[in-house]
Amino acid sequence: MGSIQMKSVTVIGLGPMGQAMAAAYLDNGYEVTVWNRTAARADDLVARGAKRAESAGAALAANELAVLSLTDYDAMDAILAQAPEAALAGRTLANLTSDTPDRARRAAAWLAERGAVQITGGVLVPPPGIGTPGAMTYYSGPNDAIEAHRAALEVLTGIDYLGEDQGLAALYYQIGIDMFWTAMAGYVHGQAVAEANGISAADFLPRAVQTLDLRYFLEFYAPRITAGNHEGDVDRISMGVASVEHVLKTTRASGVDGSLPAAVLELFRRGVAAGHGGDSLTSLIGVLRQQR
Repeated sequence: MGSIQMKSVTVIGLGPMGQAMAAAYLDNGYEVTVWNRTAARADDLVARGAKRAESAGAALAANELAVLSLTDYDAMDAILAQAPEAALAGRTLANLTSDTPDRARRAAAWLAERGAVQITGGVLVPPPGIGTPGAMTYYSGPNDAIEAHRAALEVLTGIDYLGEDQGLAALYYQIGIDMFWTAMAGYVHGQAVAEANGISAADFLPRAVQTLDLRYFLEFYAPRITAGNHEGDVDRISMGVASVEHVLKTTRASGVDGSLPAAVLELFRRGVAAGHGGDSLTSLIGVLRQQR
């Protein structure tokens, strides 16, 4: 299938991300149709030249490509249920809504039954990053559909295509979000301890940046994990237990809630109990997978 040069697109869902996407299309000369359950959210975009659809069905019927940016797939299901099947037939939906891999696969099958094609996406930047160099989105689904609409998708971000399985983009995205929220929760907790001791966020910022630059560790551990090498020649879980115990004592002495480091300590202690006290932190992957 050749590249489609259409300069028109529909954006459904006008939260901060959808607003940024619609604005990026307008900035790039696209004819943009927008729809949101709260119609007033489209006002600024309409003032800039976007067309406000009167219904979700009308928004889908307006263009071959529709970009969806919604809270979750429950919201998507509720919206698409309002649209007549004729509005879906022949349409490609770039579904940039966050949810689980299974929900992505089920939605793609539901749309296919109605003559539509889903492209599953997971956007890797916040709204201000839309349309900026280096921004990227995970995509999965039919490669020919992605290639047909590559120009329109690249208005928003670059494309990291993962394969035909509709659930892959959602899976990679959720893995990344798992890491992101865990790391950010650690930052917020650490800053709570810092402030309890009179250290401002501005003062600690350069230290926080240095601490959270984990590239060296990721590049060190990844090949070892791939090879199944969890030897404790560099780090040991038993060392981690002692280290997090010190963190927890410092936290409590500062008058700060210790539930987050306590959860980490519990995980480390489970690793020791499973016989991995002398092994690397990475051996916890096996401990975690035993919960399946």
